Amino acid sequence: MNRNILSAPWIRWVCLLLLCAAYLQGGINKLTDFNSAVGEMQHFGLSPAGPLAALVIALELGASLAILSGYYRWLGAGFLGVFTLLATFVANRFWEMSGMERFMAANSFFEHLGLTGAFLLVAWLDLQKGSNGTR
Repeated sequence: MNRNILSAPWIRWVCLLLLCAAYLQGGINKLTDFNSAVGEMQHFGLSPAGPLAALVIALELGASLAILSGYYRWLGAGFLGVFTLLATFVANRFWEMSGMERFMAANSFFEHLGLTGAFLLVAWLDLQKGSNGTR
C-alpha cells in the first residue's frame, strides 16, 4: 500500500472517528431516549441516575467532538480513557460471574481495556506534538 495514502490527514480523522463511534452512538441514543439512559444508570446501581446520565451524555459527545475537531484532543481522549476504564469496572465484573456470562463479560472487559489504551495513546501523542488545545 502506498505510504502517502496512509499518512493522509483524512485517514487519521477516520481512525479517530472509528475510535469514537461507540461513544457518539451511545451519547446520541442516550440523548434521544433519556429515560433509557436513566434506566441504564439504575441497572448498574448508580445514583443519582438522572444527573449521572446527563453527565455521561455530555462526556461521550463532548469528548468525542474534542477528539475529532482537534480542539483539546488530549483532554477529550484522556476523559474518554478514564471514563472507559471506570465504566469497564462497573459494567463488566466478570470475576463475579460464571459460565457463558463470565466468558462474554471477560471478553468485553479486556476489549474495553484496549479502548482505554487507545484513548490514552491518542492523548499522549497529542501532548507529544506540543498541543496547546488547538488542532
